[in-house]
Amino acid sequence: MSKIEKALSKAREERRSLQVVSVPGAAEKAATGTALVTERAAHPETISRMAASELRLLGSDDLSARHIIHKNHVGDVAVQVFRELRTQIIQHSKGQNSVILVTGVSNGNGSSFVAQNLGAAFAFDAVRTALIIDCNLKNPSVHRLITKSPVRGLTDYLESPDTDVGEIIHPVGMARFRVIPAGGRADAQVEHFSSMRMRRLMDSVRRRYTERFIILDGPPMSEIADIRILSEFADYVLVVARYGRTTHSQIERCVSAIGNEKLLGIVFNDEPRIPWFR
Repeated sequence: MSKIEKALSKAREERRSLQVVSVPGAAEKAATGTALVTERAAHPETISRMAASELRLLGSDDLSARHIIHKNHVGDVAVQVFRELRTQIIQHSKGQNSVILVTGVSNGNGSSFVAQNLGAAFAFDAVRTALIIDCNLKNPSVHRLITKSPVRGLTDYLESPDTDVGEIIHPVGMARFRVIPAGGRADAQVEHFSSMRMRRLMDSVRRRYTERFIILDGPPMSEIADIRILSEFADYVLVVARYGRTTHSQIERCVSAIGNEKLLGIVFNDEPRIPWFR
């Protein structure tokens, strides 16, 4: 058994149900399927808090154009996989809201696609909400989900003491789904993540809604200084590898760098076959 297999095996034993998950590539289009059974209604306070700033809800075509899954497409493999991944996280967290850091083994592995669709899967559940924070400051993408621009984001908050948390949280046209884009400073330094202001932000968004799951769309593992700081805020870390382009040794280094305590699993993106679980 290789070192990575031993590490993952140990993590499975500690987490009991850790799974290595494959997901389709970002370019895959959603397939039309049967509508979901009606889900439980959200808590009235959640509805009132979020309704005030809710945009017109986007249809399946609009979401597909943004490479975001739609809950009515129950026959779509991507929807099934992200629902399963969401279920695993809820089980590990015992239903408590959590912070999940999503990072790629290297650039171009599709970690932002995974982060954003995992958030969508949490938002499918009428008793939960999702917040994506774009922490990939060198290659941001979350702002593309927002229909209006420009908007204030993470770096604006970290650099301006007068900016309130509420000013950087934006709706994207999907119920119970909010985002914090990277912000206006593309050249922002990693030291921002270790600032007291960043810690206050994370404390604030954790407390804001108790049913909210927070997903950090992180930089790739090559930016190891960023990842180590961001992982301190996270309850779990999910690593994304692109099928056929990521080497065994690259994944092994990522597993070693993160450790078994927070490693939730490896997601293999763009696998050219039906996703499998193990």
